[in-house]
Amino acid sequence: MGKEPLETELKIPVADHDSIRESLLRARAVAVQTMAREVNFLFDTSDGRLRSAGSLLRLRDHGGHQLITFKGAPRFRGAIKERPEFETRIGDFTSMIEILERLGFGVFMRYEKDREEWLIGEVSVVLDHTPMGDFVEVEGPAEQLEEIARSLGLEVATAVRGSYVSLWHEYRASRPEQNLPLDMVFDE
Repeated sequence: MGKEPLETELKIPVADHDSIRESLLRARAVAVQTMAREVNFLFDTSDGRLRSAGSLLRLRDHGGHQLITFKGAPRFRGAIKERPEFETRIGDFTSMIEILERLGFGVFMRYEKDREEWLIGEVSVVLDHTPMGDFVEVEGPAEQLEEIARSLGLEVATAVRGSYVSLWHEYRASRPEQNLPLDMVFDE
């Protein structure tokens, strides 16, 4: 087995993505994935074992690419979030759901976002449009993240620590009059 793979990222809320795209073009970033709907299913045991440990088990379909991901509990170095991440492609989304259910996991939440991805060297910059607003995730070698974020005009000090799940729960709680669904999905 080798060294445990780590996800290192900054997640920064933004008013919109237009100025970020302009900065990406000026930086000669390479467009990897055009904006496409991403659908995520989060799984856990009935007693919430993964969530209570700060871990995540996710099935994702994005632009025809289907992945299963396990993420361990996050740690923070300043604004940068680090967590173990194991991910692989799968060939049959429906069968994978069935396998997970037979292993004792069930879907506890679904969330959607429209995502586009760019690369600057080793660093991935994703533009996420969600039902609660727009975000930019800067992911790659930790020592490069803040510098690249600043070069794109992003305010590192505004990076959020939460996952989309926790951010959605906070968003819903702050707007009880809107009666928002448990799942973070678009109204369409």
